Amino acid sequence: MFSSINDIPWTEILKQNHYHPSPRDWSDQVIYFLLIDRFSDQKEDGYKDASGQVVQGATPMFSPGNANNAVGTAADTRNWEDAGMQWLGATLKGIQSKLGYVKRLGVTALWVSPVLRQRPGVDDYHGYGTQNFLEVDPHFGTAQDFKELVAAAHDAGLYVILDVILNHSADVFQYDTVDPNTGQPYVPVWTGNTYPVTGWRDPDGMPSLPFPAPVNPPDTDSAVWPLELQSDGAFTRKGQIVDWDAHPQTTEGDFFGLKDIHQGTGPVGEYTPSPAFRTLVEAYQYWIAFADVDGFRVDTVKHMDPGATRYFTSAIHEFAQTIGKDSFFLVGEITGSREEAIRLRDDTGLDAALGLADVQGRMVEAVKGWANPAGYFDLFRNSIQVDKPSHTWFRNHVVTAFDDHDLVRQGKSYKARFAADQEGRALEFAILAMNATTLGIPCIYYGSEQRFDGKFPPEVSPQPTDDFKADRYIREAMFGGSFGSFRSRGSHFFDESEATYQQLADVLALRKRELALRRGRQFLRPISEDGVAFWYPERIGPGRMTSIVAWSRILSTREVVCAVNTDVASQRTAWVTIDAGLHSAGDKFEYVYSTDKGKVGSLVAAEPRNGLAIRIEVPAAGFVVLVP
Repeated sequence: MFSSINDIPWTEILKQNHYHPSPRDWSDQVIYFLLIDRFSDQKEDGYKDASGQVVQGATPMFSPGNANNAVGTAADTRNWEDAGMQWLGATLKGIQSKLGYVKRLGVTALWVSPVLRQRPGVDDYHGYGTQNFLEVDPHFGTAQDFKELVAAAHDAGLYVILDVILNHSADVFQYDTVDPNTGQPYVPVWTGNTYPVTGWRDPDGMPSLPFPAPVNPPDTDSAVWPLELQSDGAFTRKGQIVDWDAHPQTTEGDFFGLKDIHQGTGPVGEYTPSPAFRTLVEAYQYWIAFADVDGFRVDTVKHMDPGATRYFTSAIHEFAQTIGKDSFFLVGEITGSREEAIRLRDDTGLDAALGLADVQGRMVEAVKGWANPAGYFDLFRNSIQVDKPSHTWFRNHVVTAFDDHDLVRQGKSYKARFAADQEGRALEFAILAMNATTLGIPCIYYGSEQRFDGKFPPEVSPQPTDDFKADRYIREAMFGGSFGSFRSRGSHFFDESEATYQQLADVLALRKRELALRRGRQFLRPISEDGVAFWYPERIGPGRMTSIVAWSRILSTREVVCAVNTDVASQRTAWVTIDAGLHSAGDKFEYVYSTDKGKVGSLVAAEPRNGLAIRIEVPAAGFVVLVP
């Protein structure tokens, strides 16, 4: 363990000289996002290891009869809900034991939640409250465990993207603010003023250590580490953010109780990083060199100075190139409009944006039939509006997903995975397939392939709560434990026989074979029931739109046609427009994928309708792919 950034033995570490190279093109990848504490404790029974051998363990595999077994009584329900706010016990070794599971799904890259040390005695199981930037949290394992996980992932053909935090640390000190009327301490909010501090928190969480003096003797259970972050001026000390869209409090204020780190000063092009921020950059360079990771997902970019983000991306990209990682991947969590997100990505040098213009919400609404599909597909059109030469620019600069661990777009009073309602459960595979075959780098949130249905408020406890308490319901444990999905306990979900898992594996295998599905241009296609009147599918009236939604991916002269059916009850048939410049009447298209396996291999002929069209059938809540 290193106390100071200067303790890192760079010469020794860099002698490894066996660094894993970057992928040629990140748009070829499929990302799987998991929370370490919620994934695997390595005790599951009946799962398959990397070689495909069945492993024996203590925890049985989930069966439908296990649903709701954790909420039989009011006391059981409280215990299950309380467990969701606590450390559950999954580990890095657990992830390593499930590399076969994610590999056989068709995943090519793991996005792993933050691995660094959290404040002792606090249930920051999510990893976003770092107390020590040079140490792996012991709940997860050791630094060597992390290094071995990355090496094993590389051996399995998987890349590893680590979630990193630069904006803030854990709640490592207490403000010296007292209400003059009550004499009680209070948590200050941002006003633009700097607040006094009582002291660094000791191992018991008490502010008993002098601030900002270095902790002496060194005690890594106290304050924040490395010790360079204990210097005067390392933190902004301006209290909590109140207005999450108002500058400068969004970049100066504390992220709830997590303490804002002073990043530097100046405009983007003339930015001067602070000593504290330089320390963080070197700390993350260390984790690249030590563990051989392939990319970073940068948390809360909205709350960072753009100049700080730009400094970080430049320093990380340059360092990675010196060890042979020419395409080290930096994806930033950027919320806001499409234009603003892309501008920030361009200004800062990030490789890709995550959270672009509500990709999540529009994809969900398109598949569930609550909005016009054009709302989703138009996010990837009109590239001239964002100063890009072609809409294919989006393919490797935007990470697309429909569920994640925060679901910020849903607010605080409601949090729900896609499959939390009846239509979502039926259409889960359809949205996974759309995500995998439309523009962008697809990202799967763990449990989606098992149709996890977490939501808040759950039927068992509909009381209002705050954001962090609501988040627990969409962070179920894959290994089961005391907080399994479907309101269960004591059974795991690494079930490769589950229909959605198998269907998604087939589609991801097809994506790997078909270059057009990864890099091609994209067009939402007009459809017709009678082959005469064509239209883009639209929602009409107050109910759900039940229709085929079809799109083409075109690369050079090859056109691949994809379609989902938002009708969960009935098969749908439609004429789908194709490119008349690439095909002729009578040309045949073959079903290479259908949720009705009996259709695979059958042919349809192009006819001169709306230029040129093919007549396709899509099963209820199903998905098809056709190629010439």
